[in-house]
Amino acid sequence: MEENRRNRTNKVGRKPKKDPAIHRYSISLNDMENAQFLTLFEQSGMKVMAHFITACIFQKPVKTVKIDMDAVDFHTRLTNFYSQFRAVGVNYNQIVKILYRNFSEKKASAYLFKLEKQTAEMADLCRKVIELTQEFEKEHLQKHR
Repeated sequence: MEENRRNRTNKVGRKPKKDPAIHRYSISLNDMENAQFLTLFEQSGMKVMAHFITACIFQKPVKTVKIDMDAVDFHTRLTNFYSQFRAVGVNYNQIVKILYRNFSEKKASAYLFKLEKQTAEMADLCRKVIELTQEFEKEHLQKHR
């Protein structure tokens, strides 16, 4: 019975690799070279430094990801502005309903005339925002080929 236990292989633990990496190399970098190396590693978006180094040595394509924080900030602010613009539209509809419900036809149309002027100004502002957005996208967000 003791022999049967010894002959059996336990299937516990990690499976052995077919081609394990057993050869190791060491390099030394000065401060400037290390800073450059770390910058390239961060830009690559890779999670494992060893994979990045082997990709560089064997000239595999190394992807670099550059995030333009100005574009991200612009997008965030534009999204916030758009949500505020929608809220104004909702308020506009509520005001029109309240005016017709609580005031006479003559008084409600006088207030609506004032509201109409403000709406025209807001429409002009919206057109300018759209133009600025298109200009920004054309100049800063298009990929350079």
